[in-house]
Amino acid sequence: MTDANQSVRKSNLFQPISMAVLEELRAVVGENCLFTDADILSEHGHDETEDLLYVPQAVAEPADTSQVSALMRICNHHLIPVTVRGAGSGLAGGALPVYGGLVISMKRFDKILKIDRRNFQVTVEPGVITEILQNTLREEGLFYPPDPASRGWSFIGGNVSTNAGGPKAVKYGVVKDHVLNLEVVLPSGEVIWTGSNTLKNSTGYNFTQLIVGSEGTLGVVTKIVLKLQPHPTQNLILLAPFRSAESACAAVAAIFEAGVTPSGLEFMERNAIDWAVRYVGETPVPINEDDEAHLLIEVDGFHLESLIADCETITKVLERFDTGEIFFADDETTKTALWKLRRNVAHAVKRNSVYKEEDTVVPRGELPALLKKVKEVGARYGFESVCYGHAGDGNLHVNILRGNLSEQIWNEEVTKGIREIFTFVKSVGGTISGEHGIGLVQRQYLDIVFTPTELELMRSIKRVFDPNGILNPGKIV
Repeated sequence: MTDANQSVRKSNLFQPISMAVLEELRAVVGENCLFTDADILSEHGHDETEDLLYVPQAVAEPADTSQVSALMRICNHHLIPVTVRGAGSGLAGGALPVYGGLVISMKRFDKILKIDRRNFQVTVEPGVITEILQNTLREEGLFYPPDPASRGWSFIGGNVSTNAGGPKAVKYGVVKDHVLNLEVVLPSGEVIWTGSNTLKNSTGYNFTQLIVGSEGTLGVVTKIVLKLQPHPTQNLILLAPFRSAESACAAVAAIFEAGVTPSGLEFMERNAIDWAVRYVGETPVPINEDDEAHLLIEVDGFHLESLIADCETITKVLERFDTGEIFFADDETTKTALWKLRRNVAHAVKRNSVYKEEDTVVPRGELPALLKKVKEVGARYGFESVCYGHAGDGNLHVNILRGNLSEQIWNEEVTKGIREIFTFVKSVGGTISGEHGIGLVQRQYLDIVFTPTELELMRSIKRVFDPNGILNPGKIV
């Protein structure tokens, strides 16, 4: 059965929220935490994915697990589709209520419940903003590494939902590498814990890792237990300009071959850094006319001498490539300014044009070939792209700009080009999403990376957790 036919079948099964059901929902969360106002519904109908808008019938803001459980029981009984929403920072449409129904906002789940210094763990609610969690932990000398570009406003629950990464993933791993245990409300309203608060667990199937990255399609996460580590006390940053973007990509693998594992290794094409400079309004270093790309390289740890030695090794590696003058940042003001540029690239791109962000990831040695393929496909299909991303782990964000493209070219021809890029990514051992998820907009490409048997296994898992298909329908499978 095609995706289109499945969508029709689902929409026929779902029921609208009647006035009677609305009163049931209101009785759970209270008069002031159930919304049907047009402006609030519209606000919860979009995220950062292109210019898409799907308006729900109602928005609920529960305060605790018992309220989430009650909401799910009501919606499951009445066959009302439910979409769980964090901060709305998604880039794949993963929290868009494509079938209307109820949006459950997790904004009131904003508490850091317990910091366990003795065991290097923290228990949080999913509505805690990632950067607030990190800053709170840093005051205790503790470190939670995953740091997506949206960390200043994205919720930790959304990061768990998409298995987010960020610049520090190259050294410390993505969200899944730091989640120990989850409290989850199933579509039936039942509440489970997925694992244990231990560093090792070989007891049955790994429900925790199944929920991480499931994009709210299997259950509603209401508590999260994360493992921590001591916060590094030292870091140094290099900004290396390259006269060739492909040379910059090629230098990435060479750094690791030299025995250095940076805590951040970011690639920015020339137009990406130019737009970021204009957006931020300043740059700590001059950008030369013949610089086609930059690598932003960070090393961190506890001993400054070893970090200086790492920077010397990296510099010797970079000198083998077509680099300009390498800039060394050792004061906090300059370091902050450089990271500010990198973290604002996506905002700068969005200000210039509606865009599709393709979250490609390949073995890092294949980055030069991937970048070349992106540009070659763009030239044939007539679209401009801005590329940047986490080069250290092979994760290249390909931003395809709409600009003045017609509706037909944007929705048909560009889609063909994306399929070619993804097919190439698969051919070199990569995949089509490294940290943004599949959500709504990438679902049409899953056949590139999964066989029919693998896709049916995913659908089977979904049916076990959510027999009525009410939870975040229209996403992933």
